[in-house]
Amino acid sequence: MPAETIALTEGPSSVWSSLRVSAAQASAEEPILASFMNAAILRHDRFEGALAYRLASKLADAQLDAMLARDVVEEAIAADPSIAARAAADMVAIEERDPACQSYLQPFLYFKGYLALQGYRVAHWLWGQGRETFAFHLQSRISERFGVDIHPAARIGQGIMIDHATSVVIGETAVVDDNVSMLHSVTLGGTGKADTDRHPKIGKGVLIGAGAKVLGNINIGEEARIAAGSVVLKDVPPHCTVAGVPAEPVGGRCNHPARTMNQQLESDS
Repeated sequence: MPAETIALTEGPSSVWSSLRVSAAQASAEEPILASFMNAAILRHDRFEGALAYRLASKLADAQLDAMLARDVVEEAIAADPSIAARAAADMVAIEERDPACQSYLQPFLYFKGYLALQGYRVAHWLWGQGRETFAFHLQSRISERFGVDIHPAARIGQGIMIDHATSVVIGETAVVDDNVSMLHSVTLGGTGKADTDRHPKIGKGVLIGAGAKVLGNINIGEEARIAAGSVVLKDVPPHCTVAGVPAEPVGGRCNHPARTMNQQLESDS
C-alpha cells in the first residue's frame, strides 16, 4: 500500500499488526532478545505507545531521563496525531524502497535515519509550541545519538526515507515535501549569513544521492534526481537529473526516482 494511503486513511494502525508479528517472530528466533522485543513492541497496545517508548529510550540522557522523555513524546503525539501517522508512512516508504529492510521491525528498532526523523518530528512540535530550548535540546541529542542534524524548524513531509543517514544536515528554513529519498552525507544548507529564508525547497518524490550538497534558497522540482557527490546551487526542473560540481542537467527524464532508487544517469522514459 502506498505511504500516502496509510498516512491519510488508515494511519499507524495499518502497520501495527505487521510490526507485532515481526517482533513475535524475532522473539521466537532469538530468545535472548525476547525481553527487548516485549518492552519495545509487544507489551504496547498501540503503535503510538511503542513509538513513544522507543524514541524515549533513544533520546534520554543525563539531563532528561527515559520516563520524562517518554512523557514529552506522548504529549507531542497526543496533541498532533500526524506525528504517528507520518512515522507509519516513513516506515512503509523504507520497507518499499530499501532492499536491506526485511520488515517494519528493522527501521522501527534499528535504522538511525528513521529514528532521527521521528525524533525531529517531536522537536518540530515543540518548536511550534514555542518551546525552543527543549526543541534545541532534542536536536542536539538526535545529532549525538544518530549523527543526523535536523533543525527543529525545518518542514518535512511524510513517506521519507533517509538511508544510512550518517552526516545528514537539514537547515532551519529547508522544506522537504512528501515521498523524498536521500542517502547519507546529504546537506540541505544555506549560503552566507542571511538569517531569512536561506535553505532549499525539495519537491515531492525527489531522490538525493549520497554526499550531495544542495545549497541556498533554491527549488528542486518534483521527481528530480540529484547524483551522488553533486553540489547544487540553482533550481532544478521537475523530472530532471543533475550531476557534477556545480551540478548541471545530464541524461534524460527520470520518473519516480525516490521510489525506484535508480541512481543511474540514463533516461527513464
